[in-house]
Amino acid sequence: MAVTDRVARYERAWRSPGTDALDELFTETASYSPSPWAQAIEGLDAIRRFWDASRNGPDEGFEMQSEIVAIDGQVAVVRVAVDYDDGQRWRDLWVLAQDGTGRCARFEEWPFAPDQPDGHEDDR
Repeated sequence: MAVTDRVARYERAWRSPGTDALDELFTETASYSPSPWAQAIEGLDAIRRFWDASRNGPDEGFEMQSEIVAIDGQVAVVRVAVDYDDGQRWRDLWVLAQDGTGRCARFEEWPFAPDQPDGHEDDR
C-alpha cells in the first residue's frame, strides 16, 4: 500500500475544484466516517456531497503534515496535522483500508481540535 501517495492524493484532491479526484481515492461503495461518533457516509456519491459541504473550496489555505503510524496489510493509520490560514488547527488520526484496486474502501477520521476537552479537567 503506498500510504504516503494516498495521503498526498487526498491533499491534492482537497485543493482541487470539484470532486472528480475522489474517483481515484475511493471505491464506489466506500464508507467514510468523519469522526468516531458520526454515522458513516456510505458510497462515493454521498462522499462527494459531504466533501463539497465540508470545505470552503479549493482556494482554502492550509498546511498539512502527515506521519504513518502503522501499516497492517491493506490497513494503515496516519497521524495528520492541518493548520488553516484562518487559525483553525486540527490533529487527526486516519484509518485507511484499501481494496485490491488501490482505492480506499473504508476511511475513518478521528479529529482533535485544540479546544476539545482532554479528559483531565478534574485533575487540575
